[in-house]
Amino acid sequence: MRLGVLDIGSNTVHLLLVDAHPGARPVAFASHKRPLSLIAYLGDDGAITEAGQRELIEFVAEAGEFARRHRAQDLLAFCTSAIREAANGGAVLARVEAETTVRLRELSGSDEASLTFLAARRWYGWGAGTLLDLDIGGGSFELAQGADELPETALSLPLGAGRLTRDWLAGDPPTAKSIKKLRKHIRASVREAAAVFEGSGRPDLAVGTSKTFRSLARIAGAAPSAAGPYVRRRLLRTDLGLWTKRLETMSIDDRSNLGGVSLVRAPQVLAGAMTAHAAMEAFDLHELDICPWALREGLILQRFDTLRFESDGPLPDSPLPEISLEPATAASPGTFYGKSVE
Repeated sequence: MRLGVLDIGSNTVHLLLVDAHPGARPVAFASHKRPLSLIAYLGDDGAITEAGQRELIEFVAEAGEFARRHRAQDLLAFCTSAIREAANGGAVLARVEAETTVRLRELSGSDEASLTFLAARRWYGWGAGTLLDLDIGGGSFELAQGADELPETALSLPLGAGRLTRDWLAGDPPTAKSIKKLRKHIRASVREAAAVFEGSGRPDLAVGTSKTFRSLARIAGAAPSAAGPYVRRRLLRTDLGLWTKRLETMSIDDRSNLGGVSLVRAPQVLAGAMTAHAAMEAFDLHELDICPWALREGLILQRFDTLRFESDGPLPDSPLPEISLEPATAASPGTFYGKSVE
């Protein structure tokens, strides 16, 4: 069947169509996206402005039409911290549905961490042992660790690269004083989070997901995406530390000329590097594996797992009813989107 996944993130809005069936590897069919930094459309009151709402509605309508035109049989549409933490997030979701008929589901921070962890687990398999997954988005930073498909510990911190850049790094390049203040803030937040994971023991494998980690690994010398997803990519803490210092003095234009860094993400790559380095220090990690799967793939995998569980036979060719995504909580690891996994 053909499944559409509409991802309303903090940096981009992206519709991905994949062909797959339960138990199979999802294969990308088509993609439609545009840069849209919803964080940049937050007013002084923390609400998404009218201009930002119009941009969002326009894209969601385009995405719905794109999915229909390419015969998608099902659509998962979700949003993360950019709308979740906006002062008018609920009203924005209602307006999007009213004007486009597409219902965006709001994922909690623990949802994001758990689904991304699921994707990493499936990519590396059970043989990887206990996994620690770090994922830096535009609005938040997710951390999750566990030995199973659901993490034992999952946290979401307001340390997204776009958020930190907007709130702390105004200059181009930013001042040494602003960088020092931000580094202190990040380190304090990450150390506090790392303390929560102390009871989980040391992971057998630590991985980084998200575009931020892929860009940082590319800057530090990892193979480009054109080499394919099965080329192993790693990020060493020593290399990241050196590049973080270099990024501090580089202009946005200079950063955009680095391999793996787009003009859209160039302003926030420094904040992402600072968060990644602080996390590797706090968890005493000398290197990270870079996982090509992340939140979007986690949603796809969970969707097909549920369909396989609920179906008595082959999946129909007609559109399937959308599954309700009930918020998961870190306090109840025995549930996933409201379904018992015990």
